[in-house]
Amino acid sequence: MSEHHSGPVETGAKMDYAEHEKTYERFIGLTKYGSAIIVALMIAMAAGFFGAAGFLGGLAIFIILSAAGIFLMR
Repeated sequence: MSEHHSGPVETGAKMDYAEHEKTYERFIGLTKYGSAIIVALMIAMAAGFFGAAGFLGGLAIFIILSAAGIFLMR
């Protein structure tokens, strides 16, 4: 059976702050690196579609910018 808590829900269960901190750090990391990849993708697509780079040039730009962005954010 489930436990019956009297009072507000906020006081019913103890927080696992260590797990909360780990989850928050993972979320921030995913957001940071995901944003860098999206920016690199947008720049590479612009170079490939509107510039003279073409598909292979855009791919090379994407790989270089992704690696540089991840390296600089460490």
